[in-house]
Amino acid sequence: MYLHVGNHKMIRVRDVIGIFDMDHTTTSSVTKQFLKNKEKQLLVEIAAVDIPKSFILFEENGLYKICFSPLSSSALRGRMNQAIT
Repeated sequence: MYLHVGNHKMIRVRDVIGIFDMDHTTTSSVTKQFLKNKEKQLLVEIAAVDIPKSFILFEENGLYKICFSPLSSSALRGRMNQAIT
């Protein structure tokens, strides 16, 4: 099963580690540093040119990656729940 995160970007549901809201999680300096490190490692993908509302932490080929999504975290969770059931 796949989770559509925006702009034709799909992530396997079993690879999703977490879905995070940009407004609530990026206020932490730890999260900001984590995202910067992933960007430096070239492990960040962007699912749309719009301002991201959420980001997804997922594993792909043994690497932990980030994908920024224009969809809200609640919308992504709903889609993920539908994909699982």
